[in-house]
Amino acid sequence: MHVTINTPDAPAAIGPYSQGVRTGDVLYCSGQLGCDPAGGEMREGVKAQAEQALRNLDAVCREAGTGLSKALRCTIYLTDMADFAVVNEVYGSWFEAPFPARACVQVAGLPKAGLVEIDAIVAL
Repeated sequence: MHVTINTPDAPAAIGPYSQGVRTGDVLYCSGQLGCDPAGGEMREGVKAQAEQALRNLDAVCREAGTGLSKALRCTIYLTDMADFAVVNEVYGSWFEAPFPARACVQVAGLPKAGLVEIDAIVAL
């Protein structure tokens, strides 16, 4: 059985999707932008957006009874691969070995003119 996860501690979905879906022992988190969940305002700069995106992902995880520290896999979407080092540094501050699997890709654009979006698959 699938359970939809939604929390006011992460930005509300801006389309027909859930913040997360729990099935079995796994949580699938939708991509999170660097938006403040309270006002929906995008943080300024890629570093602040990456930090907020990870905070938002962690909020979805906590609502499901887990934490981002139990991530199995993440995908990072960047509008400019030149931001990789900055985002990688922020990302690295959230995880310890053994690190989750990860992909990082450059995209043509993100919703709300975001600079970074991160999604996750997390163990429960």
